[in-house]
Amino acid sequence: MSVDKIEYTVEDIEKQKKSGEGKDGKDGIFEVDKTEGAVKETEYTVLPILNKLAAKLSAETKGIERVTDEEKTDTSILNAASMWFSANMVIAAFALGALGPAVFGLNFWMSVIATVLFTFIGLFPVAYFSIFGVEFGLRQMVLSRFLMGNVTARIFCLINVVACIGWGAVNTIAAASLLHMVNPDGARCPPWVACFIITILTVIVTFFGYKVIHAYEKWSWVPNFVVFLIIIARLKISGNFTAGDWDHKSVDAGAFLSFGGVIFGSASGWATYAADYTVYMPSNTNRYKIFFSLVAGLSFPLCFTCILGAAAAMCIRSDPVWNRYYNDYSIGGLCYAILVENSLSRFGEFCCVVLAMSTVANNIPNMYSIALSTQALWAPLARIPRVAWTLLGNLLTLAIAIPAYYKFESFMTIFMDAIAYYLAIYIAISLTEHFVFRRSFQAYNAKDWNRWDKLPIGYASFVALFVGAIGVALGMSSEYWQGQISRALFDLFGDIGFEVAAIFTFIVYIILRPLEIKYTGR
Repeated sequence: MSVDKIEYTVEDIEKQKKSGEGKDGKDGIFEVDKTEGAVKETEYTVLPILNKLAAKLSAETKGIERVTDEEKTDTSILNAASMWFSANMVIAAFALGALGPAVFGLNFWMSVIATVLFTFIGLFPVAYFSIFGVEFGLRQMVLSRFLMGNVTARIFCLINVVACIGWGAVNTIAAASLLHMVNPDGARCPPWVACFIITILTVIVTFFGYKVIHAYEKWSWVPNFVVFLIIIARLKISGNFTAGDWDHKSVDAGAFLSFGGVIFGSASGWATYAADYTVYMPSNTNRYKIFFSLVAGLSFPLCFTCILGAAAAMCIRSDPVWNRYYNDYSIGGLCYAILVENSLSRFGEFCCVVLAMSTVANNIPNMYSIALSTQALWAPLARIPRVAWTLLGNLLTLAIAIPAYYKFESFMTIFMDAIAYYLAIYIAISLTEHFVFRRSFQAYNAKDWNRWDKLPIGYASFVALFVGAIGVALGMSSEYWQGQISRALFDLFGDIGFEVAAIFTFIVYIILRPLEIKYTGR
């Protein structure tokens, strides 16, 4: 019996309720049985007023249910690439690159090598998982049920919700520090107000969903790129830039790998969202075009912006004024020093505002995908509309960003390390499942996306997740914990938490998964 899923309005659901037809289930959508002509309700949406409002405003009301072939109307490859181009051409990536010289003590060229190497390692799964969205019309966290089992996927949904909030906070703080710097001789924007402004702008775009998000991301990189070009010109004119000496500290392998872990966390950070932004593309879209357009859309802006951040951070070693601005006001202070102090004056302040607003493009994917991750976590949560979860996610991000503002550099480093650790485990399980055990897209039956009796349970992935976490504890090196492996090899390798986690996870999963298939049949 074939079952096709279609969307119904809130009014349709109300009529169904009143008529007494149908019965409760799990999906959060209607299912139409074409063979018998019966319609059954599988879930009743709460807060229907939000869906009504969203529908009236032509916003996306669809949640985690599968996107049908009829709904796949986004034929633009450019949309897929520009999505990540704008999301990475932002001040947060600039701040990330600055950590190489400023925190890890690397010289410029070591920072460049780490940035390029770990960016390409991290972006591969993002580009590849985007193909899954095209193929199956399923969101990334729903796809995870196939890649690691139904139970373990829901654990990652919870982790992903936390990560989305953390990403949003990091990005918001970077923008707030810059907005706060503007107009130092007059009325300045308080940090909490700056965080609020960024949050409100993010809410406006994410409320409308997929189409508006892609439309915004398609062009929002342009003003940011112009400002970054101005920063390059100012660095050249100032004469403050030096590449740094090739001494022991600046070529330290431990610092190199530790900074590389931070870059990997940023580049691969979109892996748990990737399919969310290609689900409306026709399933016959060329896979190679999707993959390589995503590689280009991810690699250039991230490498460009991080390398520029590293170059700017090198300047604080030779200019005491820039150094003071950075130490007092973090990355926002450094941008202000470059663009305004003895520089472009009011136009420089305008550039600072433009750069601060770039954060919206980076926050949008987090605040859109947090709703989908929450809905995929537990069936009753899918009853609450996507827009409600988006609003709540933004509020939580705001609540964390304001106090974390005053400890930005420490917060950013710790958070980015944690992101790299969990992403390494997620990627190791998912890619192993696809390339070793399934081997092709034909091995998936997307119609089973919400069938507990058809999906893998996740015994192997759960154990692999647990052992991977042990690998993190053994390999990580931070101000609050240093693992046994890292302690023994610190002088050589520094923080190798994500590398050890990935290796441990892969070994355990590739051993246990065949046993799970043998004894469960799925």
